[in-house]
Amino acid sequence: MRLVHIGLGGWGRDWERTVLPRVPEVERVAVVEPDRAGLAAFQRAHDLPDAACATSLEQALRQVEADGVLVTAPVGAHVPLALEALEAGLHVLVEKPFAPTAAEALTAVARAEQLGLVLQVSQNYRFYPGPRAARDLLRGGDLGGLSGVAVDFRKWSNDAPVETTPHYRFPQPLLVDMAIHHVDLLRFVTGREVERVHAVTSSPPWSRFAEPPVASVLLELTGGLVASYRGSWLSRGRPTPWAGEWSITGERGELQLASRHGGDEPPADDSLVLRGPDGAETALPLRVPALWGRAAGLQQFARAAAGGPPPEVTGRDNLASLAAVEAAVRSSQTGLVEDVVVPR
Repeated sequence: MRLVHIGLGGWGRDWERTVLPRVPEVERVAVVEPDRAGLAAFQRAHDLPDAACATSLEQALRQVEADGVLVTAPVGAHVPLALEALEAGLHVLVEKPFAPTAAEALTAVARAEQLGLVLQVSQNYRFYPGPRAARDLLRGGDLGGLSGVAVDFRKWSNDAPVETTPHYRFPQPLLVDMAIHHVDLLRFVTGREVERVHAVTSSPPWSRFAEPPVASVLLELTGGLVASYRGSWLSRGRPTPWAGEWSITGERGELQLASRHGGDEPPADDSLVLRGPDGAETALPLRVPALWGRAAGLQQFARAAAGGPPPEVTGRDNLASLAAVEAAVRSSQTGLVEDVVVPR
């Protein structure tokens, strides 16, 4: 796949360093960055020809031939860029969060489906051995009927200078920017959809975040399963892995899941422990894949664009994760239990 990469901020540059070189099916043929100084610096650092550098997708497509785009621009630009790429006949892989709202995301989803093009969202936490093994165990009925799920996420992120830390200015930095990972994993691992949400957020006066960085959420899933989620960017407690610490309980035991201890490092430290009815705990073997995280998702994208199976996280699928997070934000504002409304 000939790929145009749009967005060379910190996370976009991380894709360039740690993800794109690992996927042999992908050739990055051009980069797009509207900030001319940032584009020039990237061009010098990577010794790129002028034809491989552009300040807009329109310019890039005049200079190179492409099959798809990777969008790592700010979230407000995701849907406009996706629509522009789709209208140019290109497949689209977009970073999470997909869009500011599920309704806005639907416009890109509908257009991709009309045009018969791949629109995929990078929900990279799905592509680690712990969550995938947990999903397979639940599908096989090893725990029997489920009685509950508890997810904890704890990090301390309150020391950086406010003026130079965009994270502090993100809207809903916990629910929208981080919990989207955990809510999407909840759907993936359990195979159930979130139907109703009750969320409470908090923002201590000493927080450097402009909006609430702490939340407690109850999520009711199909079949009456209830999940609890506690997340915080202001925790001095023992840090969890990035995918959180999970307890999944059922009639025949409990699964204890931990994933992404080292971010995008090789996932050998994922863990999945089965606690049986007698209290005995067994660490389950996990298969470490050749590609994981964002690289595994990118490989799915390239193969789907080439006519292979559709990716796991289509834009259509991701609407349900976005809508669940939106319901959590609404609930935190209204104080009410909010229904999850997935746009169709």
